[in-house]
Amino acid sequence: MNTRYEHETVMRKDAIEALNVQPHGLYVDATFGRGGHARGIVEQLTDGKLLVIDKDPQAIEQAEALKAEGFPIEIRQGSFKHLNKWIEELAWEEVDGVLFDLGVSSPQIDDPQRGFSFMKPGPLDMRMDTTQGMSAAEWLKIAKEEDIAKVLKEYGEERFARRIARRICETRDKNPIETTDQLVAVISQAQPKRDKYKHFATRSFQAIRIFINQELEDLEEALEQAIDVLRKEGRLVAISFHSLEDRIVKTCFKKAAKSILDDLPSFIPLRHQESNARVKLLGKYKPSSDETSRNPRARSAMMRVVEKLS
Repeated sequence: MNTRYEHETVMRKDAIEALNVQPHGLYVDATFGRGGHARGIVEQLTDGKLLVIDKDPQAIEQAEALKAEGFPIEIRQGSFKHLNKWIEELAWEEVDGVLFDLGVSSPQIDDPQRGFSFMKPGPLDMRMDTTQGMSAAEWLKIAKEEDIAKVLKEYGEERFARRIARRICETRDKNPIETTDQLVAVISQAQPKRDKYKHFATRSFQAIRIFINQELEDLEEALEQAIDVLRKEGRLVAISFHSLEDRIVKTCFKKAAKSILDDLPSFIPLRHQESNARVKLLGKYKPSSDETSRNPRARSAMMRVVEKLS
């Protein structure tokens, strides 16, 4: 049975407004997902074009369907860390805007066969691209205890990382951990205390998913590339859903906005034009109360926007 999982795009109107879409512009949706932002962009284009990127084969199918409607879309499957390569393939010297909508889409979470959710039993996969790479179950089968603990600590900020890693290794020696509910049971056994505001498996599932998909490493590369390919006054918009993503976005944007003038005394006779800042910060934004009441998954969203200076 082909089950359809619905997805409500977070901060759709806000993100598209922040991009300042021009009818003749070239744009990149680096995380197509289920196409909510992409549709909003291409509906404003006349002879402009949009490059859409996603690892997920199901997302690529959705992108092909959108293109079949007649919209000016170029499609690439893979990590957004290859942004530069694909821009070169298209012979686009510069682009007018790049959008990152980070995290996991609702259909990925809601489909138990993808293994992202601790709420439903299913295969412990967690790969964005199910056609390649190692699944979470395969990694947990062979990973060293100290490596598991490091992943849980660094990518999940899990305070019981060592206890959980030890329990995983003790359990797998008897029976392989191959499903989401098996992993949830192991995490439950290893945690002496619970956070009343967060499910006890949240941090561990987040950490393993981020590691399996190399999400943070790819993001650091892609943000730098996105700034490079922007034309003057082009916009870069990034929506993140947890502190690790947002920290990377914030650090990258602040670094790109830093000027040599910031470290010099005010009496040094340098003009603003002599600054080496690459972008200016346009602000950070949260979803409206109306949106978060309608879509609880939007509550953790943070959108940051920069504009290229030269």
